[in-house]
Amino acid sequence: MRRFLHSDPGFDAAFSAFVAERRETPEEVDAVVRDILAAVREGGLAALLRFAQTFDKVELTEATLRVSAEEIAEGAAACDSDVRAAIAFAAARIRAYHERQRPVDQRFTDEAGVELGWRWTPLESVGIYVPGGRAAYPSTVLMNAVPAAAAGVQRIAMVTPPGRLQPAVLAAAQEAGVSEIWRVGGAQAVAALAYGAGPIRPVDKIVGPGNAFVTAAKRRVYGVVGIDALAGPSEIVVVADGDNDPEWIAADLLSQAEHDPAAQSILITDDATFAARVEAAVEAQLRTLATGADAAASWRDHGAIVVASLDAAPGLVDLIAPEHVEFAVDDPERLSDRVRHAGAIFLGRHAPEAIGDYVAGSNHVLPTSRAARFSSGLSLFDFLKRTSIVKCDAAAFAILGPPTIALAEAEGLPAHARSAAIRLTQGR
Repeated sequence: MRRFLHSDPGFDAAFSAFVAERRETPEEVDAVVRDILAAVREGGLAALLRFAQTFDKVELTEATLRVSAEEIAEGAAACDSDVRAAIAFAAARIRAYHERQRPVDQRFTDEAGVELGWRWTPLESVGIYVPGGRAAYPSTVLMNAVPAAAAGVQRIAMVTPPGRLQPAVLAAAQEAGVSEIWRVGGAQAVAALAYGAGPIRPVDKIVGPGNAFVTAAKRRVYGVVGIDALAGPSEIVVVADGDNDPEWIAADLLSQAEHDPAAQSILITDDATFAARVEAAVEAQLRTLATGADAAASWRDHGAIVVASLDAAPGLVDLIAPEHVEFAVDDPERLSDRVRHAGAIFLGRHAPEAIGDYVAGSNHVLPTSRAARFSSGLSLFDFLKRTSIVKCDAAAFAILGPPTIALAEAEGLPAHARSAAIRLTQGR
């Protein structure tokens, strides 16, 4: 864990270097992914089944690749009732939040008499990657599938690594309206969604987080299909004054550190004594945390405590451009309103980032690795397309035609110019 004092002469350079540390995908990962994608694109189902045996050590067939409707129903029914209630509660809030984002179609006539506008239509099909291995992630299913269903996507195909599907994941898929579930993970799952493989038909867009291989695969198939973003390790910045309980703030920092040894947790506070108490609380909580090994590595290698005035905090947050930022202060809006770059902002002492991961209603799929400077979290808009509309009669075209011809000729495109000119000279 790094300690920074904002008043130190070398702070700007040292902290900027810390923030700029990148955790890039190793070249060898990209090379492996390239070969996997090529194999599935060329070999289809046979390649997919071969990779399941090689990487996941399971024997799959075309018949066992898909999770049956009976398995989904039985698994969902086996989910603990309290968890099922929480899933339904979260889904309802996520659905309501995203439905409020729905845009409206527009048609208007401008001063030239041209009718212009746009209309929104949902994507036809979406693939959702749900990680396996470390834990069950019903929240990932909800955050990706519920907005897609709310947008009107007809086909939602979920892929997840082979193995026992947790009842909570199946209950979330059922609640969210997932159309189909396939036992395939890794880069080969991304390839199947992009190119198709046997019974898995290609989709129009792939969303959902994954490991370095999944992320590298999504980067490579972009253009063949759409993708949501290139997910990096989780990040949190907590801006807190000395009036907070250090145990609360320590828990908030560890809530992201436990995701991954490469995750990043940063505390910004104006109280050096409070900073020391939080640091001690983090160390104490790590000793009893079930995910302590990963969290400890994250805190050791990528954690930081910055002692700075609260007025300096918004500028530091913008420099970090984090996935999540909490303002645990008396007047959080006074500081948060000055922040430009953050995936999600949590206001007040009773708004920990964890509620955003599950039940607040906002989406937890957020930009990482400073991508909040230029991108947003997953939303209804990720599952919609906007189509422009232009309608022009003869009178309106008489106004638009001459400048169209002038610009086309200036660009050396005579067919473009003729397309306009012929309507002026041979008007009907």
